[in-house]
Amino acid sequence: MNARKLLVVALVIAAIAAFFVFDLGQYLKLDFFKSQQAAIDSWRAANPLAAGFAFFAAYVAITGLSLPGAAVMTLAAGAIFGLAWGTLIVSFASSLGATLAFVIARFLLRDWVQAKFGERLQALNAGVARDGAFYLFTLRLVPVFPFFLINLAMAMTPIRAWAFYWVSQLGMLAGTLVYVNAGTQLAKIESLSGILSPGLIVSFALLGLFPLIAKKIVGAIQARKAYARWPRPRRFDRNLVVIGAGSAGLVTAYIAAAVKAKVTLIEKHRMGGDCLNTGCVPSKALIRSAKFLSHAGRAREFGMRRAQVDFDFAEVMERVQSIVKAVEPHDSVERYTSLGVEVLEGTAKIVSPWAVEVKTAAGTQTLTTRSIVIAAGARPFVPPIPGLEEVGYLTSDTLWNLRRLPRRLLVLGGGPIGCELTQCFARLGAQVTQVEMLPRILIREDPEVSELVTARFRAEGVDVRSGHKALRFLVENGEKTLVCEHVGAPGGGEVRIAFDEVLVAVGRLANTTGYGLEELGIPLAKTRTVETNEYLQTLYPNIYACGDVAGPYQFTHTAAHQAWYAAVNALFGTFRKFKADYSVIPWATFTEPEVARVGLNEQEAKEKGIAHEVTVYGLDDLDRAIADSEAHGFVKVITLPGSDRILGVTIVGEHAGDLIAEYVAAMRHGLGLNKILGTIHIYPTLAEANKFAAGNWKKAHAPQRLLEWVARYHAWRRG
Repeated sequence: MNARKLLVVALVIAAIAAFFVFDLGQYLKLDFFKSQQAAIDSWRAANPLAAGFAFFAAYVAITGLSLPGAAVMTLAAGAIFGLAWGTLIVSFASSLGATLAFVIARFLLRDWVQAKFGERLQALNAGVARDGAFYLFTLRLVPVFPFFLINLAMAMTPIRAWAFYWVSQLGMLAGTLVYVNAGTQLAKIESLSGILSPGLIVSFALLGLFPLIAKKIVGAIQARKAYARWPRPRRFDRNLVVIGAGSAGLVTAYIAAAVKAKVTLIEKHRMGGDCLNTGCVPSKALIRSAKFLSHAGRAREFGMRRAQVDFDFAEVMERVQSIVKAVEPHDSVERYTSLGVEVLEGTAKIVSPWAVEVKTAAGTQTLTTRSIVIAAGARPFVPPIPGLEEVGYLTSDTLWNLRRLPRRLLVLGGGPIGCELTQCFARLGAQVTQVEMLPRILIREDPEVSELVTARFRAEGVDVRSGHKALRFLVENGEKTLVCEHVGAPGGGEVRIAFDEVLVAVGRLANTTGYGLEELGIPLAKTRTVETNEYLQTLYPNIYACGDVAGPYQFTHTAAHQAWYAAVNALFGTFRKFKADYSVIPWATFTEPEVARVGLNEQEAKEKGIAHEVTVYGLDDLDRAIADSEAHGFVKVITLPGSDRILGVTIVGEHAGDLIAEYVAAMRHGLGLNKILGTIHIYPTLAEANKFAAGNWKKAHAPQRLLEWVARYHAWRRG
């Protein structure tokens, strides 16, 4: 704790201690005011301004320090100053005092509370940031909630101090009026409990609920306005229509069919979407073949004199397609039809909030439906770099048509897709140059992660050019060339890189055109994804979006996760809706070494100012990793200071994507490192790394003073 906080703590403690030591509370009791009312009235009449200011200051101090007595002082204000002046003084004094308590609590406690419970408070923080004024107004109007607790609780949230002040000023006015008015008849009041009758409390409660009810009404009016120009069918052909048969669409349709809803799934291209056809499945098949080649090149590490692999690139790519075909039945029309899903292969267009027009080989039909789920996916983003169209380019969608290995491959992009494909093609024998305009590849990961992957790439012959910004493409003397700016070099300067093929892997863009969003006026977010609320609803409450088209993550497993919320909310939202939960989202980059992460990493914790501790276990110490000649990488765990609660984990090494699952489960179910340490892990396995990382944390938090006493005890026992 810094010196300023210590000073504030000391002052607050001293003031509260003085209040109790000198028994100042005796002057804030109902009996005292009643007995001294005549003397106080006389002094106030002689010194009206001084009395007003003194009372105001005392009230601010009492409420600012959260001391008992504010209710009695409010009654006294009515008795001393009358209804009008008493209400005016108390209204401003109570709001200022509450804000003072709010500011003190925020200064002293919020950082600690957010650091310790930040993950659990994410949903609350987001709600308060969005609707904090509504929540606070409701609490202020309902007198059953102690105001000092409201002051302290709201201080832990993101609500702004000014908003807290003016909402408190407004929200407490009704209660202030009741108490001040009662105070004008102070002589007749026997106790505080008699002031608020049950009927009055109920009235306040209903008044307090008004802002939330009003919000619902406003939402309903907005929805009604959005629906106004669209005729609603009297009956519906279907319960749900799903647009897109990628991961999100398939899971949505599966859930709908499982709960016996009538659901139609529309796909214009290929069932399975990007993941099956151009993404996860083919890329992992290619990675596996490339990894086999890398092992042959490391023959001496495994005790072999020499290993030679004779292969043809075209045959490797045919194997990739055979893997896709082997997985295809899982996502096929036949399988989903057998599950009860109506599958239409054609182009969909939303023509009203309750109607989807479908063009198929058999003709055009219009389907009416209660709800629609948009799961249209994403496509590779192609940046508008001059000359790119002229030289021609590959993307993660089109490279699977290659049957001849490019001699010189230029990879544009240092994210997960770019890195995975860079290593694959280098291992297959291409001369690969990877260009990334940011200071390092895999920029979302911690710096040492990028360093490990970069070092491995360079050891395998990849020319990694981080800090290089692509300016333009040229064809000079029949040779394709990229002209880029070396941002990190002294004085900058242009760099020319010759290549035969360029792979553009700089991110993916949501598919948001061509199926009716523009005509319906459904807005897009700043990220150019379909704008949704926390329930995955669009502008029209019965139209949902999930998966890559909605964001915020573009992972197959996240798309499937969102699909559950979209399906359940679309089918049963009349009774209950569920907010999509993004609290524990893992991901992996399947390079070698493999990189997996869940939750915060160290650089994010620093950027967000979250107090944390870092525990690292190096895989060069792990028996199984040593035996497998894969003794590189680490497990890095981010925890709360002095606690075993896990904020995030990064694993770099062999099978990192599999190892991370234990930490995902631990974070999802609130288990700490002590629980992982107390779990038996099979020897010798890579999974032991998780236990050893927990062991390193335990060693760093061993009770040294207690251990000293234990050592003395054992020495005594030895005689």
